[in-house]
Amino acid sequence: MDFELAKQISIEGNSKLLLFVMDGLGGLPNPKSGRTELETAHTPNLDQLAAQSACGFTIPVAPAVTPGSGPGHLALFGYDPLAYNIGRGVLEATGIDFDLQLSDIAARGNFCSLDDDVITDRRAGRISTELCVELCRKLSDIELPNVDLFVEPVREHRLVLILRGSGLSEDIWGTDPLGEGSPPLAARASSESGEWTAGLVNRFCKEARERLAGESPANMVLFRGFAKRPDWPTLGSVFKLRAAAVAHYPMYRGLARLVGMTTLTTGPTLGDSLATLRENWGDYDYFFAHYKTTDKAGEDGDFAGKVAAIEEVDATIPAMLDLEPDVLMIAGDHSTPAIMAAHSWHPVPFLMRAKHGRADAVAAFNEGEMAKGSLGVFPAMEALPLAMAHAGRLVKYGA
Repeated sequence: MDFELAKQISIEGNSKLLLFVMDGLGGLPNPKSGRTELETAHTPNLDQLAAQSACGFTIPVAPAVTPGSGPGHLALFGYDPLAYNIGRGVLEATGIDFDLQLSDIAARGNFCSLDDDVITDRRAGRISTELCVELCRKLSDIELPNVDLFVEPVREHRLVLILRGSGLSEDIWGTDPLGEGSPPLAARASSESGEWTAGLVNRFCKEARERLAGESPANMVLFRGFAKRPDWPTLGSVFKLRAAAVAHYPMYRGLARLVGMTTLTTGPTLGDSLATLRENWGDYDYFFAHYKTTDKAGEDGDFAGKVAAIEEVDATIPAMLDLEPDVLMIAGDHSTPAIMAAHSWHPVPFLMRAKHGRADAVAAFNEGEMAKGSLGVFPAMEALPLAMAHAGRLVKYGA
């Protein structure tokens, strides 16, 4: 929905909306069984919920486009991901509560494993957060001319590099080739204004490699998603929502902050998220709750692990319903089929249960059944306006 239209017809109210995002939700059939992760999982609660809901598939960005987590979530928040795109560095930095200034440049980093010059593991075996903290300390006093730099740990193998100074540019192609079997890339400017900043990044990477040479398994860093902090309209100013996020991973907390959500403190487990929802249910009218494990298993190629993650969510559906949301959406930001071990372009299963909604012919929460859904295949950015209408939060347009 166009934001100017949304501002005209959105109203405040007491109805409650809950968006529960199973990261990387969509899948593909396992060649051995012929069934997807959702079709394999035992999901009696999700199946019953689907039978009470309007169902379909979302397209996060556009047909055939494989989305990152940033655009995938922004679309579910009602933002056009083509107009409101942002580099991952900003998301990670704001997600760890770093005081990111408007002129700073932030980049998402991965500690990785190198064998000679070849990347053998982009995530260095998902090292512990404790080791990440230690390695960041090793790099934090690297000096670059005319800029201040900050090397901040995020979680597991993830870190953030922030450059602060005048004349910096976000117009940089990163050093991460996004796969194993090749060397790290040199940072390159995507415009003339980025050349000096790209040179600084390459100088940092050269010294980082020297300092990490004796480490194992994390002996190098990769960077991508160079960006400055944007100044965007908020969910409150556009949709009149008092919005809160229940997310443990820093990136998703950062995304929520950029669109004006209050980020609630929560623990790492699904049980922690549900407890946080219950504790804060009376204080906000829109909640975004994030679940990472489905995506993590998909990216690792762990079909059984993704099935188990789906079943963990299924067991919590009664607790979500006990909150009595006026609208409950179960969605994904993108598909991450375990047989691909990567994000994909495939449409993402979606359901919406609402007091004033129409249930359709779907009998189970899986790709085969969802194809019967009344919502069809639609842009993910229309999910929030659709939920707003069902929650009585949009007034009539025109005479």
